[in-house]
Amino acid sequence: MVAVAQSNTNGQGFGLVPAQGGAVAIPTLLGRAAQRIPVGGRIRAGIKVLTKRAAESARAREIYDAGVAAGKGFEGIEREIAMALPDMKNPLTPKNVPYFTVRGEDFPNPELARQIMDLYGEDRGDGVVRLYRFPVVFPADAWQNVMPHELVTWTSSERRFWSEYSEDGQTRYCKTYEQVPAAGEGRRVVRIFGGRKTTLRAENNGLCDPEKCAEYQGKKCNLSGRFIFFIPGVRSISAFELPTNSFYAMQAAIEKFQTIGFMRGGRISGFLDGQRTPFYISKRLVEVSRIDEEGKPSRVAQWLIELEAPVDPTALLRNDDGLDALDVRAAEAVTVLQGPAQATSAAADEDGVIEMPSAAPAPASAPSKERPAASSERAAPRPAAPGSAPRQAEATRRESASQGAAQSAAGSVEDREVAWLFDAAAAMGVDEATYERYAAKRWGQGWKKAAGGRKRALEDITPFQDDAAGFAEKVKGELEVWA
Repeated sequence: MVAVAQSNTNGQGFGLVPAQGGAVAIPTLLGRAAQRIPVGGRIRAGIKVLTKRAAESARAREIYDAGVAAGKGFEGIEREIAMALPDMKNPLTPKNVPYFTVRGEDFPNPELARQIMDLYGEDRGDGVVRLYRFPVVFPADAWQNVMPHELVTWTSSERRFWSEYSEDGQTRYCKTYEQVPAAGEGRRVVRIFGGRKTTLRAENNGLCDPEKCAEYQGKKCNLSGRFIFFIPGVRSISAFELPTNSFYAMQAAIEKFQTIGFMRGGRISGFLDGQRTPFYISKRLVEVSRIDEEGKPSRVAQWLIELEAPVDPTALLRNDDGLDALDVRAAEAVTVLQGPAQATSAAADEDGVIEMPSAAPAPASAPSKERPAASSERAAPRPAAPGSAPRQAEATRRESASQGAAQSAAGSVEDREVAWLFDAAAAMGVDEATYERYAAKRWGQGWKKAAGGRKRALEDITPFQDDAAGFAEKVKGELEVWA
């Protein structure tokens, strides 16, 4: 079970923390940061080539060619050129190409780069094996977690300014690091525990307004995002990332994430269907509009990252997920046929076995005046054998008591789980009535009575343990779609 806990360590707010038996988890010394997915390697969206000035230098060409042949990262090649030619600043420039770059230097374990290329590299006729298209599986259902992005200004060593949204998701702020305070008594600065603190930028009242931002207007602040995913067949417990600065690519991906999520009940994680169909990442040549230095619009051709979902959409709309879905439908059917009071006993157990309640005996009717009395006599049961009646009565009593205790225990667990879900939703800003409508739309009217329905509700709410505003917005958005 998961319990609600609250922590103020280093400015971090409340979150849902796994705990056994529903107990509130004790905050640790390090507190709880926002949910992050560990990354174990980077795939590049393109390449870097020598600038026109750098290409005129034989030494720069030699270092560049040797670095590319050795599989070095472009940052490393650039550093080598800068060390050999101190007067040459920024010797490399990005180049838009139809393939991705996978280099061992971009992975803590270079073997992973080799695995990716062995599995999905292609030679498209020029004798060079490159990565043009590869399958991916996303590890979370909230697209903000698998495609984080921000407006950011970098110095040579760290972020200087970056954008963050408020808790309600309505206001965008510009953040920076606090100045480390002086310690005095012979020491220059205070030792900071838990990392440097962040604060709002002093200019513009801390708001992120690109039209009024000197860094953005000077092209020092730009949109920066990345996709985070696993690659089927590549053995790594950590995910991989694909950075991108393309607004068009990220906007198109968001639309596909939302479309797939609506058809799969909010899910974008895992394989898309029972045939283990993944998403695919590839590139597509498109014309995009841009504004030149004189403010005039123009169109240029670019290779943009494209997210593919090669799956039959009608299969996604069926919303059939094996025994969990069967469990929910069984509870719904019993609710309709027998009323809410008896629906509990129709829920499936942990092995997926559905036990239907036995039909209640029909009330005895008064003898019909037209029916002969002899018919009643013929219908009467045979007398029981001597001494059997007490034994039968005792067995019936024990069986009834056992069934009653089991149903009472099951009902108690069910009530606790449902109450916890309502409390967790309320803690994240979604009242009980709204969450009830949302859950019924997602998993059917019988979701509370079915173990599978409650399990899926728990799996749905847990990823938002540190993003209350995101969960509230998700509920609101999906209810509007279903309205």
